[in-house]
Amino acid sequence: MFRTIDWYTPFQQLRREMQDLIDTVAPEFAPAAVRPYPAVNIYSAGDALLVEAEVPGVRREDLEILTTGNELTIKGRRPGDDENLTFHRRERGVGEFTRVVTLPIDVDADKIEATLQDGVLTLRLPKAESARPRQITVKAG
Repeated sequence: MFRTIDWYTPFQQLRREMQDLIDTVAPEFAPAAVRPYPAVNIYSAGDALLVEAEVPGVRREDLEILTTGNELTIKGRRPGDDENLTFHRRERGVGEFTRVVTLPIDVDADKIEATLQDGVLTLRLPKAESARPRQITVKAG
């Protein structure tokens, strides 16, 4: 009897973790051709995380935002050019893209807000109650 081994999942996870490491520690060492798309900034703003992703030319209806656990996935499609064109230089990518980033904290997925303006996708991800700081009252013994 043969056993099927799903090699894809562990290697995909390793690839994502290595890409996150490069993105975080040394993004300047990733050549432009292999830099992840879209470029993102993630930062804390009070009780939420804010994610800004550069998606010039991508329409709102061509974007899909997903969260699973502490992973955020941004999927979309960059419009293509007329196939009858002869390119002399082609640096702008076209077609489908997927970007998966690991979030530093848990978020409340039901309250995520997304806006798209001037080619920048902004996501407001409220921190989950378990990720928010709590003040502890010290009682007299």
